[in-house]
Amino acid sequence: MRILFIGDVVGEPGRKAVKALLPQLREQQALDFVIANGENSAGGSGITPKTAEEIFSAGVDVITSGDHLWDQKEVMTLLADEKRFLRPMNYPPAVPGRGSGVFETKQGAIGVMNFQGRTFMQPPVENPFLLAAEELKKVQPWTKVIFVDFHAEATSEKIAFARMLDGQVSTVVGTHTHVQTADEQIFPGGTAYLSDAGFTGPHESVLGREIEPVIKKFLTAMPQRFEVAKNRILLQGAVIEIDKSSGKALKIRRVSEAL
Repeated sequence: MRILFIGDVVGEPGRKAVKALLPQLREQQALDFVIANGENSAGGSGITPKTAEEIFSAGVDVITSGDHLWDQKEVMTLLADEKRFLRPMNYPPAVPGRGSGVFETKQGAIGVMNFQGRTFMQPPVENPFLLAAEELKKVQPWTKVIFVDFHAEATSEKIAFARMLDGQVSTVVGTHTHVQTADEQIFPGGTAYLSDAGFTGPHESVLGREIEPVIKKFLTAMPQRFEVAKNRILLQGAVIEIDKSSGKALKIRRVSEAL
Protein backbone atom coordinates (compact mmCIF):
# COMPACT_ATOMS: atom_id res chain seq x y z
CA MET A 1 0.00 0.00 0.00
CA ARG A 2 1.33 3.42 -0.91
CA ILE A 3 0.28 6.47 1.14
CA LEU A 4 0.95 10.17 0.60
CA PHE A 5 0.87 12.43 3.64
CA ILE A 6 0.66 16.16 2.87
CA GLY A 7 2.14 18.54 5.45
CA ASP A 8 0.12 21.45 6.90
CA VAL A 9 -1.92 23.08 4.12
CA VAL A 10 -1.61 26.85 4.60
CA GLY A 11 -4.33 29.15 3.26
CA GLU A 12 -5.44 29.59 -0.33
CA PRO A 13 -1.94 29.01 -1.77
CA GLY A 14 -1.74 25.66 0.00
CA ARG A 15 -5.18 24.61 -1.22
CA LYS A 16 -4.21 25.68 -4.72
CA ALA A 17 -1.09 23.50 -4.59
CA VAL A 18 -3.08 20.47 -3.47
CA LYS A 19 -5.64 20.94 -6.25
CA ALA A 20 -3.00 21.44 -8.92
CA LEU A 21 -0.39 18.85 -7.92
CA LEU A 22 -2.22 15.99 -6.22
CA PRO A 23 -3.87 14.48 -9.34
CA GLN A 24 -0.50 13.99 -11.05
CA LEU A 25 1.11 12.74 -7.84
CA ARG A 26 -1.65 10.16 -7.45
CA GLU A 27 -0.89 8.85 -10.92
CA GLN A 28 2.92 9.11 -10.82
CA GLN A 29 3.25 7.54 -7.38
CA ALA A 30 0.42 4.99 -7.79
CA LEU A 31 -1.07 6.22 -4.52
CA ASP A 32 -3.68 4.19 -2.67
CA PHE A 33 -4.52 6.75 0.02
CA VAL A 34 -3.88 10.43 0.73
CA ILE A 35 -3.92 12.18 4.11
CA ALA A 36 -3.43 15.93 4.62
CA ASN A 37 -3.13 18.09 7.71
CA GLY A 38 -5.61 20.91 7.07
CA GLU A 39 -5.63 22.88 10.32
CA ASN A 40 -4.25 26.03 8.62
CA SER A 41 -6.25 25.80 5.39
CA ALA A 42 -8.71 28.64 6.11
CA GLY A 43 -6.87 31.95 5.77
CA GLY A 44 -3.79 30.38 7.30
CA SER A 45 -5.47 29.59 10.61
CA GLY A 46 -8.14 26.96 11.24
CA ILE A 47 -10.38 25.04 8.86
CA THR A 48 -13.96 25.39 7.59
CA PRO A 49 -16.33 23.05 5.74
CA LYS A 50 -15.62 25.02 2.56
CA THR A 51 -11.83 24.68 2.72
CA ALA A 52 -12.14 21.05 3.77
CA GLU A 53 -14.33 20.33 0.74
CA GLU A 54 -11.74 21.93 -1.55
CA ILE A 55 -9.10 19.59 -0.13
CA PHE A 56 -11.32 16.51 -0.33
CA SER A 57 -12.35 17.37 -3.90
CA ALA A 58 -8.68 17.50 -4.92
CA GLY A 59 -8.29 13.82 -3.98
CA VAL A 60 -7.44 13.83 -0.27
CA ASP A 61 -9.09 10.96 1.62
CA VAL A 62 -8.66 12.11 5.23
CA ILE A 63 -7.86 15.48 6.84
CA THR A 64 -6.08 15.70 10.19
CA SER A 65 -5.67 18.78 12.39
CA GLY A 66 -3.92 20.22 15.43
CA ASP A 67 -3.74 23.15 17.82
CA HIS A 68 -5.45 25.60 15.43
CA LEU A 69 -8.53 23.37 15.37
CA TRP A 70 -10.78 25.98 17.04
CA ASP A 71 -9.67 29.07 15.09
CA GLN A 72 -12.77 29.02 12.85
CA LYS A 73 -16.18 28.57 14.49
CA GLU A 74 -17.45 26.66 11.43
CA VAL A 75 -15.23 23.74 12.45
CA MET A 76 -18.06 22.54 14.69
CA THR A 77 -19.97 21.47 11.57
CA LEU A 78 -17.01 19.40 10.40
CA LEU A 79 -16.58 17.78 13.80
CA ALA A 80 -20.25 16.84 13.91
CA ASP A 81 -20.81 15.68 10.32
CA GLU A 82 -17.57 14.73 8.56
CA LYS A 83 -16.11 11.32 9.40
CA ARG A 84 -13.11 11.96 7.15
CA PHE A 85 -12.02 14.87 9.37
CA LEU A 86 -10.00 14.03 12.49
CA ARG A 87 -9.07 16.16 15.49
CA PRO A 88 -6.32 15.34 18.00
CA MET A 89 -7.79 12.50 20.00
CA ASN A 90 -6.24 13.57 23.31
CA TYR A 91 -8.87 16.24 23.91
CA PRO A 92 -11.23 15.42 26.79
CA PRO A 93 -13.92 12.81 26.02
CA ALA A 94 -16.80 15.34 25.84
CA VAL A 95 -15.19 17.29 22.98
CA PRO A 96 -17.04 16.71 19.66
CA GLY A 97 -15.41 14.88 16.78
CA ARG A 98 -13.05 11.93 16.78
CA GLY A 99 -9.31 11.36 16.75
CA SER A 100 -9.04 8.17 14.75
CA GLY A 101 -10.82 6.21 12.06
CA VAL A 102 -10.57 3.16 9.84
CA PHE A 103 -10.98 3.79 6.13
CA GLU A 104 -11.29 1.48 3.14
CA THR A 105 -8.95 1.49 0.13
CA LYS A 106 -8.60 -0.82 -2.87
CA GLN A 107 -5.66 -2.40 -1.03
CA GLY A 108 -7.58 -2.95 2.19
CA ALA A 109 -8.31 -0.96 5.35
CA ILE A 110 -6.09 1.72 6.84
CA GLY A 111 -6.28 3.20 10.31
CA VAL A 112 -5.50 6.90 10.77
CA MET A 113 -4.82 8.41 14.19
CA ASN A 114 -4.26 12.07 15.13
CA PHE A 115 -2.52 13.09 18.37
CA GLN A 116 -1.27 16.43 19.69
CA GLY A 117 1.87 16.93 21.75
CA ARG A 118 2.06 18.83 25.03
CA THR A 119 5.57 20.30 25.18
CA PHE A 120 5.46 24.05 24.28
CA MET A 121 1.89 23.53 23.00
CA GLN A 122 -1.47 25.11 23.75
CA PRO A 123 -4.14 24.30 24.70
CA PRO A 124 -3.07 21.74 27.31
CA VAL A 125 -4.49 18.34 26.42
CA GLU A 126 -4.44 14.83 27.83
CA ASN A 127 -1.16 12.87 27.75
CA PRO A 128 -0.89 11.21 24.29
CA PHE A 129 1.62 8.66 25.61
CA LEU A 130 -0.99 7.30 27.99
CA LEU A 131 -3.88 7.33 25.51
CA ALA A 132 -2.14 5.74 22.51
CA ALA A 133 -2.25 2.14 23.74
CA GLU A 134 -5.98 2.27 24.46
CA GLU A 135 -6.78 3.71 21.04
CA LEU A 136 -4.61 1.12 19.31
CA LYS A 137 -6.74 -1.60 20.87
CA LYS A 138 -9.73 -0.16 18.98
CA VAL A 139 -7.98 0.18 15.61
CA GLN A 140 -5.73 -2.90 15.42
CA PRO A 141 -8.55 -5.47 15.14
CA TRP A 142 -9.59 -3.81 11.87
CA THR A 143 -6.22 -3.36 10.15
CA LYS A 144 -2.47 -3.70 10.55
CA VAL A 145 -1.83 -0.59 8.45
CA ILE A 146 -1.95 2.40 10.82
CA PHE A 147 -0.81 5.96 10.12
CA VAL A 148 -0.25 8.50 12.91
CA ASP A 149 -0.09 12.30 12.51
CA PHE A 150 1.62 13.58 15.67
CA HIS A 151 1.09 17.34 15.83
CA ALA A 152 3.79 18.61 18.17
CA GLU A 153 6.48 21.24 18.65
CA ALA A 154 9.33 19.39 20.38
CA THR A 155 11.35 17.00 18.25
CA SER A 156 12.23 14.96 21.34
CA GLU A 157 8.54 14.42 22.09
CA LYS A 158 7.88 13.35 18.48
CA ILE A 159 10.77 10.88 18.44
CA ALA A 160 9.91 9.44 21.86
CA PHE A 161 6.25 8.98 20.88
CA ALA A 162 7.22 7.24 17.63
CA ARG A 163 9.78 5.02 19.37
CA MET A 164 7.12 3.97 21.86
CA LEU A 165 4.85 2.96 18.96
CA ASP A 166 7.57 1.24 16.91
CA GLY A 167 6.25 -2.08 15.64
CA GLN A 168 2.66 -1.22 16.62
CA VAL A 169 1.90 1.27 13.84
CA SER A 170 3.09 1.59 10.25
CA THR A 171 4.04 5.26 10.25
CA VAL A 172 4.43 8.25 12.55
CA VAL A 173 4.87 11.61 10.82
CA GLY A 174 5.16 14.88 12.71
CA THR A 175 3.43 18.14 11.84
CA HIS A 176 3.16 21.67 13.30
CA THR A 177 6.62 23.25 12.87
CA HIS A 178 6.22 23.80 9.08
CA VAL A 179 9.89 22.93 8.50
CA GLN A 180 10.49 19.68 6.64
CA THR A 181 13.11 17.57 8.38
CA ALA A 182 15.61 15.23 6.74
CA ASP A 183 15.45 12.37 9.26
CA GLU A 184 13.13 9.98 7.43
CA GLN A 185 13.86 6.41 8.53
CA ILE A 186 12.35 3.05 9.37
CA PHE A 187 12.72 1.98 12.99
CA PRO A 188 13.74 -1.60 13.90
CA GLY A 189 10.15 -2.67 14.51
CA GLY A 190 9.04 -1.58 11.04
CA THR A 191 7.56 1.87 11.77
CA ALA A 192 8.42 4.64 9.28
CA TYR A 193 9.22 7.99 10.87
CA LEU A 194 9.70 11.65 9.88
CA SER A 195 9.93 14.41 12.49
CA ASP A 196 8.10 16.97 10.35
CA ALA A 197 6.44 16.77 6.94
CA GLY A 198 6.92 20.49 6.29
CA PHE A 199 4.06 22.60 4.94
CA THR A 200 2.12 23.06 1.75
CA GLY A 201 1.91 26.70 0.76
CA PRO A 202 4.10 29.77 0.14
CA HIS A 203 7.74 29.23 1.12
CA GLU A 204 8.94 32.76 0.32
CA SER A 205 7.71 33.54 3.80
CA VAL A 206 8.11 32.92 7.51
CA LEU A 207 6.32 29.59 7.93
CA GLY A 208 3.75 30.64 5.34
CA ARG A 209 3.24 34.24 6.51
CA GLU A 210 4.40 37.51 4.96
CA ILE A 211 7.97 38.20 6.04
CA GLU A 212 8.01 41.87 7.09
CA PRO A 213 5.23 41.78 9.74
CA VAL A 214 6.93 38.83 11.44
CA ILE A 215 10.27 40.64 11.52
CA LYS A 216 8.53 43.75 12.87
CA LYS A 217 6.94 41.69 15.65
CA PHE A 218 10.37 40.43 16.71
CA LEU A 219 11.84 43.95 16.50
CA THR A 220 9.11 45.75 18.45
CA ALA A 221 7.21 43.05 20.41
CA MET A 222 4.04 44.80 19.17
CA PRO A 223 1.07 42.91 17.69
CA GLN A 224 1.08 42.56 13.90
CA ARG A 225 -1.30 41.14 11.32
CA PHE A 226 0.30 38.06 9.77
CA GLU A 227 -1.16 37.66 6.29
CA VAL A 228 -0.56 34.49 4.28
CA ALA A 229 2.31 34.96 1.81
CA LYS A 230 1.96 34.29 -1.93
CA ASN A 231 5.19 33.19 -3.57
CA ARG A 232 7.23 30.00 -4.10
CA ILE A 233 4.42 27.57 -3.43
CA LEU A 234 5.42 24.00 -2.58
CA LEU A 235 3.53 20.84 -1.71
CA GLN A 236 5.49 19.04 0.99
CA GLY A 237 5.03 15.74 2.74
CA ALA A 238 6.08 12.11 2.46
CA VAL A 239 5.24 8.96 0.52
CA ILE A 240 5.26 5.77 2.56
CA GLU A 241 5.14 2.24 1.15
CA ILE A 242 3.68 -0.35 3.52
CA ASP A 243 3.40 -4.13 3.45
CA LYS A 244 -0.35 -4.48 3.93
CA SER A 245 -0.13 -8.03 5.27
CA SER A 246 2.24 -7.16 8.13
CA GLY A 247 1.63 -3.43 8.48
CA LYS A 248 5.38 -2.79 8.40
CA ALA A 249 6.80 0.11 6.41
CA LEU A 250 9.05 -0.75 3.49
CA LYS A 251 10.06 2.74 2.31
CA ILE A 252 9.61 6.38 3.22
CA ARG A 253 10.52 9.28 0.95
CA ARG A 254 10.13 13.02 1.45
CA VAL A 255 8.14 15.02 -1.11
CA SER A 256 8.63 18.68 -2.03
CA GLU A 257 6.92 19.60 -5.29
CA ALA A 258 6.78 23.14 -6.72
CA LEU A 259 3.58 24.57 -8.14
